[in-house]
Amino acid sequence: MNLQTLSEWAAEGRVQELELLSLEGGFYLLRARLEQGMRTLLDARGEVLRLRSTSHVRELLRELPSLPCVLVQHVVHDEMCGMRDGPIEPLRLPFSLTSPW
Repeated sequence: MNLQTLSEWAAEGRVQELELLSLEGGFYLLRARLEQGMRTLLDARGEVLRLRSTSHVRELLRELPSLPCVLVQHVVHDEMCGMRDGPIEPLRLPFSLTSPW
């Protein structure tokens, strides 16, 4: 899915939620949750678009209608230390596309 498609789907109300996935190395990926599943934002070459900051995300999506968005971060410390039993869910925090705070 490219930015144009994301904009169209958002305007049509097909996007249920955006997920901003924080990855090691200091970059982010954006995924849209649709009824059919998750779609990742791609660049003009059809490759996964790597966003360099949360400000970059806000700038890129400034024209989209208001959508719920969450910042998703996997907590690797729990996996490395082996402190918890069972599956370890990623940290999911509400993320504002309009306010930097």
